Amino acid sequence: MKEEEAKDVETGGQDSLPHRVRLPGFILDEDVGLGTVVKRVTSAFGIRPCSGCEQRAAMLNRWLVFTGRHPK
Repeated sequence: MKEEEAKDVETGGQDSLPHRVRLPGFILDEDVGLGTVVKRVTSAFGIRPCSGCEQRAAMLNRWLVFTGRHPK
């Protein structure tokens, strides 16, 4: 059992679906991940992304997604 828990921690729980937050006034057509939002904000402030930033963005995108549509 501990090996499975360690695998989930290492992979960031990739097997599960991301949490979805509905923001109808802010998100129009496509889903936007939390990592993408953080990447856009930091680049707007002039911070250049590194490889660690790309990994963080991918992990956050797997964890939380903003959507403007009703869930199916």
